[in-house]
Amino acid sequence: MLNGQNFLVTGGTRGIGRSTVLSLAEAGANVAFTYRNGKEQAEQLYNELSAFQGNYVGFQADVQQFEEARQVIKQCKETLGGLDGLVLNAGITRDKLLFMMSEEDWDTTYSVNLKGTFNYARAAIFDFIKQKSGRIVCVSSISGQIGVSGQTNYSATKAGQIGFVKSLAKEVAKFGITVNAVAPGFIHTELWGEIPKDQREQILPQIPVGRPGTAEEVSNVIRFLLSKQASYVTGSVITIDGGLSA
Repeated sequence: MLNGQNFLVTGGTRGIGRSTVLSLAEAGANVAFTYRNGKEQAEQLYNELSAFQGNYVGFQADVQQFEEARQVIKQCKETLGGLDGLVLNAGITRDKLLFMMSEEDWDTTYSVNLKGTFNYARAAIFDFIKQKSGRIVCVSSISGQIGVSGQTNYSATKAGQIGFVKSLAKEVAKFGITVNAVAPGFIHTELWGEIPKDQREQILPQIPVGRPGTAEEVSNVIRFLLSKQASYVTGSVITIDGGLSA
């Protein structure tokens, strides 16, 4: 489905990012990914990617740094031979009630989640415009749609990503570029495991399907949005939350 195409996934060694990298490789794509820490996880991912036939490369980079984003995009094109799509997945949480939240909690969450989205989209967009094609998928969250207590910083950045996607989609549609977002709910990744057991037990009854989602259920949607089958989908936010926000 994606044979020979080239994609970059930010925050690609864990959770949804890791699942997306593997899903794209399985579909025949060449994939680059970024990670800030965790060389061991990157090496584990390389080992799994060896089962496929494409070209794969990882870059240790901080999404908060614009110049690093430009260099990653440049090296990605040189290594893979071009760039057809970008998955803006890197993100963090610094969950606290607002009256307990520090300025650093706010600023760091904004810088990684929202400025990081700008940095990589801005670094790639001119090439997409020149080639008159490109796919951008941003991993937002239902937290940016319905709000979650204790996540004013995270919710604000995820809502900001949705506004970013909708605006950029209108700017670049005439160049054959699509820009979309996915908004996962509670997904069974490391973050789910960090939620205290009593809170998880309170959350589950609120999810109509009765369970958290899997990273693969999100990455499958991302893979679709990167494909030719999604050529008429742009400016959209696809919610993947088991009915939680319905």
